[in-house]
Amino acid sequence: MSQHDWLEKDFYKILGVSDDVGEKELTKAYRKLARKYHPDANPNDSSAEEKFKEVSEAYDVLGDAERRQEYDELRKYGAGPLGGGFRPPSASSGGPGGFGFDPGNLSDMLGDLFGGGGRRGAPGTGPKRGDDLEAELNLGFDDAVNGVTTSVHLVSDAACDTCRGSGSAPGTTPELCPECAGRGVLDDDQGFFSLSQPCRRCAGRGRVVTTPCPTCRGNGIERKPRQVKVRIPAGVKDGQRIRLKGRGGPGRNGGSPGDLFVVVSVGSHDVFGRSGSNLTIDVPVTFAEATLGAKVTVPTLDGSTVTLRIPVGTPSGKTFRVKGKGVPRSNRSGDLLVTVIVDIPDTLTEEQRAAIEALAAATETSPRAHLLKTG
Repeated sequence: MSQHDWLEKDFYKILGVSDDVGEKELTKAYRKLARKYHPDANPNDSSAEEKFKEVSEAYDVLGDAERRQEYDELRKYGAGPLGGGFRPPSASSGGPGGFGFDPGNLSDMLGDLFGGGGRRGAPGTGPKRGDDLEAELNLGFDDAVNGVTTSVHLVSDAACDTCRGSGSAPGTTPELCPECAGRGVLDDDQGFFSLSQPCRRCAGRGRVVTTPCPTCRGNGIERKPRQVKVRIPAGVKDGQRIRLKGRGGPGRNGGSPGDLFVVVSVGSHDVFGRSGSNLTIDVPVTFAEATLGAKVTVPTLDGSTVTLRIPVGTPSGKTFRVKGKGVPRSNRSGDLLVTVIVDIPDTLTEEQRAAIEALAAATETSPRAHLLKTG
């Protein structure tokens, strides 16, 4: 997308945020819209597909600190004497040595100012990098902890399989543009100034397709579903973005493809929780076990068990650490944090009630005695 395209779109408005929005809120707003308009959630809905592409383009710019700064500066210039307040003179008002201008040249001037665009004086020409894409991947708790190789499904632009992205029908090749002789630009003398514009015949490519590919109609790009294999490392966190270099949108005019960012959504577990690289588990024990001490068997995520010694007089809520039974790491695995919860029964047998009443009778000092002391 060129800077000229940026002037025509309000990316902040597209994402529904203010222009001083923070990075976290910006990402949150984008993910909400991306889920809402994702092609998988709206099959055969072209309007939703266009909206998804629009919000992705907006976040592609605003989500990158350098590009966002460039965009903000460009909007500032675009709203000034070179933008909305500027009125290009007509051909008759230019006269000898006059200054003819069009919006394409505005993009060129601002592109040179901020280091964007293609070759100097030729906005839109030359190779263009493909769009960065984003896909969501739902993972089970175990797979997120241990790592897994899986695939993500997405519908996106891709190089045409029939012509391999050339735009020409099989057996043919694009020809040198007769208008610009393959340069991709045309010089326009305006007296004192000499400006260059992209060749309209070849759209700045330098070559023209004379026999278009029947599949993509000469575009070199087709929209299609595809599966992308992704290796999820052990210990991936909920909401983490994994970058797959070169697996995004196809480049134009020989440009490199964009990247694919996989956003991981991790499900919960019936028994275990997670705190960073540590796993957590609540283990119920009886009053007798907590009071007298005991050895209890604790399950681990890998299916094995460990024996934990509960000391005499262990209070409810006490946490013990089992080394190396947490999230696997290349250098050192996390730990398993076992929190002991004293189980208080809802009902008692006659024998149990008699035993507890005997304990109560034998208890001489109230645990609340210190609260009643004064002075």
